Amino acid sequence: MARYTGPMTKKSRRLGVDLKGNDKYFEKRPYPPGEHGRGRIKESEYLLQLREKQKARYYYGVLEKQFRRYYEEATRKDGLTGENLLVLLELRLDNVLFRGGFGRTRAESRQLASHKHVMVNNRATNIPSYRVKPGDVIEIRSRARESQAVIGSLEVFGSREVPGWLQSDPNQFKIHVVDAPVRAQIDAPVNEQAIVELYSK
Repeated sequence: MARYTGPMTKKSRRLGVDLKGNDKYFEKRPYPPGEHGRGRIKESEYLLQLREKQKARYYYGVLEKQFRRYYEEATRKDGLTGENLLVLLELRLDNVLFRGGFGRTRAESRQLASHKHVMVNNRATNIPSYRVKPGDVIEIRSRARESQAVIGSLEVFGSREVPGWLQSDPNQFKIHVVDAPVRAQIDAPVNEQAIVELYSK
């Protein structure tokens, strides 16, 4: 279960978007890091496409090889490849926990899943990349309900909107997956068409 463990603020500043979702340091210095961070950079078409791919990768916490597999699966599905890609990423268990309000960040939600604090349809799972399906019920196990991570995320539960394809019940520590998301319900700051163009070269 490899993942990026380096400084996320540095990546946020390089890509020009808050990848953590609550990064106060990015707000103070929203320009690229380094001595020439505020200098002019010639932005080629390739650079813009690569930047969008990197945004998606770091936003969802996926490494290159895994991201490539998601893309290849998205190309095999009917519909727009870029939208299919974002839907596959949104249906990851760690992302659903974050969207449902049981993690302040995706990294925190990932840890919640990998430590086997989560049940999907009454079965314990420790795979953050597990793909949920419409009709699934995700529940925080009783031993984890008193943890600081869950309590802390529930304290700020109302400040983040739960998307329409999920129903979150913080009192019962449950999330119901009502439907698969559509592009209009995904607020990822990513131009998915640029990713498709990059991989199509």
